[in-house]
Amino acid sequence: MNVRIEKINEQLKIEVSDIILRDLRDPRIGFVTVTDAQVTKDLRHAKVYISVMGDAKQQAESLAVLQRAAGHIRAEFGRRVHMKVIPEIVFKSDAAVEHGMHIFELLEKEKRHEQ
Repeated sequence: MNVRIEKINEQLKIEVSDIILRDLRDPRIGFVTVTDAQVTKDLRHAKVYISVMGDAKQQAESLAVLQRAAGHIRAEFGRRVHMKVIPEIVFKSDAAVEHGMHIFELLEKEKRHEQ
């Protein structure tokens, strides 16, 4: 991946996190963390990966609200950065954090079992 795309990915991640934190006032959005962003080479599409604390219902609801707000988030991102093409944003759930926590819990359980 080239340096320009990597910089845009990082900027998208930072700005979307800030937009969610400061601009979206929907109470259905839980504690959301933007974990990654990936822009296509032509800069027309982007996947933003999020992790949501809570049960499956809260996660699904937060993801759905963010999907509906994607146009607003895209417009706000366009105002903050000056690019010719502003990517269409699609939100995806990132289960890596949950998976890591589950592995950590299993390791701790095994560690206690050995003692």
